[in-house]
Amino acid sequence: MQEPTFLILTALADRPLHGYGIITDVARISDGRARLRAGTLYAALDRLQSDGLVAPDHEEVVEGRLRRYYRITRDGAAALSAEVDRLRRRAEVAARRLAALRPPPANASPV
Repeated sequence: MQEPTFLILTALADRPLHGYGIITDVARISDGRARLRAGTLYAALDRLQSDGLVAPDHEEVVEGRLRRYYRITRDGAAALSAEVDRLRRRAEVAARRLAALRPPPANASPV
């Protein structure tokens, strides 16, 4: 799963959001490392919608502008859950390998 997809689905796992809400939540989730542009977001949302991973939730008019909210679907939640499990396994392997690289503390007694 591409990182933008992961971040969009993660944002929507909390609650339905409109485009700007997704953009700001993705920036927050990624500590500002990922910044989605509107065109990129809506292209991704169209693809995710056609894949059945997100769906329109509701619309509202705010200051004369239409806001369409999106929600994650069951298939989207299942895909996100599978990706979380995959990333967790990779992180555990990396952590074990890094731990093996660390020298023992200077005051540790040999066993």
